[in-house]
Amino acid sequence: MITEAWPPLPLAEWKPTYETLHRYTQVIGKTRLALSPMVNHWWQVALYVTARGLTTSPMPVGERTLELELDFLAHELSFRTSDGALRVHELSARTVAEFYADTRATLRELGVDVPLSDVVCEIPGAKESLSNDHVHRSYDREAVGRWFRALTQADALLKEFRAGFTGKVSPVNFYWGSFDLAVTRFSGRPAPEREGADPITREAYSDEVISAGFWPGSGPVQEAAFYCYAVPEPAGLREARVRPEATRYEPALNEFVLPYEAVRTSDSPRRSVLDFLQSTYEAAARLGSWDRARLERPLIRPEPPAAHAPPA
Repeated sequence: MITEAWPPLPLAEWKPTYETLHRYTQVIGKTRLALSPMVNHWWQVALYVTARGLTTSPMPVGERTLELELDFLAHELSFRTSDGALRVHELSARTVAEFYADTRATLRELGVDVPLSDVVCEIPGAKESLSNDHVHRSYDREAVGRWFRALTQADALLKEFRAGFTGKVSPVNFYWGSFDLAVTRFSGRPAPEREGADPITREAYSDEVISAGFWPGSGPVQEAAFYCYAVPEPAGLREARVRPEATRYEPALNEFVLPYEAVRTSDSPRRSVLDFLQSTYEAAARLGSWDRARLERPLIRPEPPAAHAPPA
């Protein structure tokens, strides 16, 4: 088993699998959207990182609950209900249309028959609906495993960063629309209304936020990266001095970006990521006149315990 904590993740090498997996997660995410009660800022639609993959967490289905988990170690999709039912599908090189149809059929078999949108979300240029996508069908297990190991590192560090905030703050959410892991801090003030915003965007950014996260790359950033942005963006933010040195401001996204490759090849990936998260937040909060004395507590950074080899 390959256990490198920060493996290489060049986008070009796994892009076909990434594009397929992105759509698989949308099928699972749309199940969560259909079953979960509305929560502010659409938090109810997110997936969560587990020790093995991504989960919906338990969702209400009448007097039962249902949980779907994408297991990236065994490469399986599991369906579990609180009354003991279990169904398992192999994750393999199947078309998105097959994955969508099999997921719906299994839900019906378990007595869960809910409308499931097949509209692809947040993927520019997507032409096929999920139910009619016979194009995307790649699944490279080794590449998925590398991405998942990077995701677990990002999840742990975003949770550590989250702990330094006493104000309103989101869980560390995996958003299947944009295929990114994110945590969002709130100033406690409403944001100016965004002219022409759709209802989804209006709800997501109803308050002032500073959001940070990790994604494999897309659009103008064709590499895996950590990011941070503020809404509304305060004047002077893009010129602010932040850490580490490899950080840049990406004007096409209005975000600070720290390439994953710079993190994994640094002397301390953990320190690099935490410095990025903290320094970009501090710049945005200072320039945005956030009440930092009320919203923050010291970010405690104990070094993690030394890794030990597993027993033979």
